[in-house]
Amino acid sequence: MQIHLKTLGCRLNEAELETWAQAFQIRGHGITRNLHDAQVVVLNSCAVTQDAVKKSKQLIRRIHRDNPQAKLVVSGCYATLNQSETEQLMGVDLVIGNNDKHLLVEKTLAELDMDSMPAMSTEPGEVSLFNRGRQRAFVKVQDGCRYRCTFCIVTVARGEERSRSIAEIVAEINALHSQGINEAVITGVHLGGYGSDIGSNPVELIRTILAQTEIPRLRMGSLEPWELPEGFFELFDNPRLMPHLHLPLQSGSDSVLRRMARRCKTAEFADLVDSARARIANFNVTTDIIVGFPGETEQEWRDSLDFIRSIGFGHIHIFSYSPREGTKAAGLPDQVRNEVKHRRSRELHQLADAMKRDFAERNLGNQAEVLWEGQTEPLSDGRIRYFGYTPNYLRVACEVLPANLLENRVFPAKLLEIADQFIRAEPA
Repeated sequence: MQIHLKTLGCRLNEAELETWAQAFQIRGHGITRNLHDAQVVVLNSCAVTQDAVKKSKQLIRRIHRDNPQAKLVVSGCYATLNQSETEQLMGVDLVIGNNDKHLLVEKTLAELDMDSMPAMSTEPGEVSLFNRGRQRAFVKVQDGCRYRCTFCIVTVARGEERSRSIAEIVAEINALHSQGINEAVITGVHLGGYGSDIGSNPVELIRTILAQTEIPRLRMGSLEPWELPEGFFELFDNPRLMPHLHLPLQSGSDSVLRRMARRCKTAEFADLVDSARARIANFNVTTDIIVGFPGETEQEWRDSLDFIRSIGFGHIHIFSYSPREGTKAAGLPDQVRNEVKHRRSRELHQLADAMKRDFAERNLGNQAEVLWEGQTEPLSDGRIRYFGYTPNYLRVACEVLPANLLENRVFPAKLLEIADQFIRAEPA
């Protein structure tokens, strides 16, 4: 059977997709990038915002329209929070909630009558990840969150915190490296809480990975800006740990942060960023911001903009607040009007674009080790444009002759100038 895997939302969803891909391969089934070639489609859905819910439903309908013969399995946060609704959508054959994600492959094979062993089963190879166009592997190290930020539905969908053992994580990264993967991204719902249930912490995890694997590049996923253990930034003294962190701020106003039940004040966040930048050269800090949280006054918004400007983020994911049933924020008074949210969102996008360009400009002239991806563009002069990412997560592109195969190689490049959506570079 040919399996097509799709995901919406976070890097954790992507990490789970790769785990499923490997498990399907072990049982002798193939992974295809082409939806139309698939007999089974597995979708890992998202519900972090109302827009994500809408996109999940639209994608389910589109999959069924484009390949009505395929069996469709839906998992993820949307399917977990809205199981009955998901089951009733046309084309859906099986819904598997987040609590049973570790059994998804077994349930899919059994309940869709695919459980008989194929004629030839195989050990998973690099085809499972590279056939989906990925050069970086997302490694799930924990799930769930003990906190209840008032806007967040994910903690309801994902449940309590559960950490994987360090030995299991190390083994997975070594296996990925043996298959040709050169960068692993450590991810979780509450990554900073890793190990709280097994007597460990993120520092011990990263130190052990660096000591017991040889993967060239290790990157940390989204990390809440609190509870970072002592010695955390010392980890970046190892050049294999990439100098980039995504630290979700959500608002630059302390009064809004209190209503969000966030556990980091703006002054603490600023100290955290200062500590990172003082120790680590060219360190890139990216973030999430929610615009128009209930009760957000014009003064709070101005305070937030001023603080965001003072930090100087390399990139911002911007979300306009939308009420999520089942969260405390949905019942808060003084919901912000849509036209106000739209205006503030435009303001923040302008600021975010300026800060992103400023950070990119500060990196021009530098030489960086770039992991080049499989995504390419043929050019009219016969050359090929390759895309890739620097250690501090700047997207770069270079133009080479077809004989110069860069895909999945870590190869140095000099950063020359800013183009539309990338930095133009040349091989060093």
